[in-house]
Amino acid sequence: MPVPILLVTGFLGAGKTTVVNHLLAHAEGRRIAAVVNDFGAVNIDAELIAGASDGVVSLSNGCICCSLEGDLLRTLATLLRRDPRPEFIVIETSGIADPSDIVRNLMDPLIWQEAPLETVLCVVDATTKAETLNDALLRSQLRAADVVALSKVDLVDAAGRARLRDAVRALRPAAVVVDALHGEVPAALLFPAEVDRVPAPRETGPRRPAVDRFETLSWTSERPVSLPRLQQAIGRLAPKLARAKGLFETVEQPGRLMVFQLAGGRATLAPGGAPAAGVPRARIVFIAEIGVLSAAEINGIMEACVEAG
Repeated sequence: MPVPILLVTGFLGAGKTTVVNHLLAHAEGRRIAAVVNDFGAVNIDAELIAGASDGVVSLSNGCICCSLEGDLLRTLATLLRRDPRPEFIVIETSGIADPSDIVRNLMDPLIWQEAPLETVLCVVDATTKAETLNDALLRSQLRAADVVALSKVDLVDAAGRARLRDAVRALRPAAVVVDALHGEVPAALLFPAEVDRVPAPRETGPRRPAVDRFETLSWTSERPVSLPRLQQAIGRLAPKLARAKGLFETVEQPGRLMVFQLAGGRATLAPGGAPAAGVPRARIVFIAEIGVLSAAEINGIMEACVEAG
């Protein structure tokens, strides 16, 4: 029996991982396999985790989650050989990925026969200004979508949501647009009731030349950071960043990690677990448009966060 695929796309920091987490935590008996570009970012509730091996986390509710390493088609083939076989596969793309390229790969006849693409879900930050949708990558992500989920709807008023909804519908009239507070999207929109029904293949259009737009820069420290100094440093870097995330131990709370996220210009901190042995005390990844930031600039700003010792 074919295993339908749900493709989750959306720009950096839109809330894709929150949606995938919600799907896995509320699987309601479905055996779901999740393939994610950045496995470490998936914050699956600890009580769901049953074990891990070879980049695959087995969840106690029957779901599994694996990292996308190397070829997508090879990853899918591995999942389809699992016993028991998943009933659905969720693929979370990178925030800088054009979904049309992934859709084109999924049209491979061998994959389509075993795992047809059922639904494309595009997650859009509800605080996004309507004019921002003129961005070529965002437009491509939206135009591939069957369902558009507006995340972070609690951070914008009704008028702002309505303007964005109108702009989305102008770009993709055929899509269903829903609010997705805390990542909740109605399962009926994402998973077909008839799992033996094979959807029709999609038109993918001509392949466009790939253009690198973003780069990833990392910063690590073997010593804990000062939280007030870190906040100042992030404030200086934020105008140049598309996204940032990391784990760090602070001078103020030794022996405890903090989880840092920057998306849509908003920074958040949440408590993490205990630091692992043999890894840096602070690890932060910065994503910016190519040429906007240099490693030297990041190092110069971030080193001021570390207590002299």
